[in-house]
Amino acid sequence: MTATPARRRRRAAGSQDRPAPAAAGARPGPPPGDPRRPADPPEHPPAREPRPARSRKRRASARAEGRDPSWLEEKGLSRRQRLLVVVGGTVTGVVAAVVAFVMFVTSIGDDYTPARETAAAIGTQPRPDTYKGWPSPKLFAPIAQRTADPKPLTVKDVFGEKTLKEGRITLKLAGTEAGADCAAAVWGRELAAQLAAGGCSQVVRGVYLSADGRYVAQYTLFNLRDTASADALATSLTTLHRGGWPLALESGTAAFPAGGHTEASGHAMGHYAGLVWIGRTDGAEPDAKDDFVSLALAVRNAEKAVFRRVVAASPSAAPTP
Repeated sequence: MTATPARRRRRAAGSQDRPAPAAAGARPGPPPGDPRRPADPPEHPPAREPRPARSRKRRASARAEGRDPSWLEEKGLSRRQRLLVVVGGTVTGVVAAVVAFVMFVTSIGDDYTPARETAAAIGTQPRPDTYKGWPSPKLFAPIAQRTADPKPLTVKDVFGEKTLKEGRITLKLAGTEAGADCAAAVWGRELAAQLAAGGCSQVVRGVYLSADGRYVAQYTLFNLRDTASADALATSLTTLHRGGWPLALESGTAAFPAGGHTEASGHAMGHYAGLVWIGRTDGAEPDAKDDFVSLALAVRNAEKAVFRRVVAASPSAAPTP
């Protein structure tokens, strides 16, 4: 039977709707359009976005610093060995930081060694609670320079009088000392440095005890280069006395009590600087019965030696002590 053209067209349309025969050995799947049929894969898979360069750089830096343990695995280390290496590196970094910090603190401490020594000396060495300093009066102009008064002072010059009196106060000399090493007669680095800068060539000291045993007094005289040096010493001790002062002269009968109240004054006289230091032997503060003004004036009688030097340098001056 011959197929007509219309029948041939119907057969061609039906053949397009039928699925293609399955390959040999393959299980037939659901027809196209069936919801159970999986989606067809795309003709070309999407291009993979490149990894940011920064992450690769960070990984490299982490390996270089030892924070990425993957490189340890590449070296053939076990997981336990890798853990020990990472922990050990962390501890080493902490120890290094602590050592650096300790070295920094120690270096700061070295810079302040003089301050610590001064603080220790303040706790052990007697010093005045109050101080007042005065520059050199004009009447000492003839001995403004040591070159005009080159002869050194002696203990006999300054402390030739064994007993000094002023009002109701009587002081008896209990001990003396003279020397060329000015720094050895004081405590405090700043004071020693200032004496050296002022060209101190000698220091003479004397300690007194009052006749009634109530008071102790010390007089210290420094021989400096010129009036400027003496003025600087006498005035700077207004604050410097807290961290440096002449050592208390040792004596079997007269002594400044540790921690007791004492007072002091400084007097520039040409190229000399005299320091007066007074107090009660029991360390108590002065009361209505105590005359510290007369006590200070009594010990300043030792300055007669300096007035005699003025007369020797310029007889026309003839100051009266």
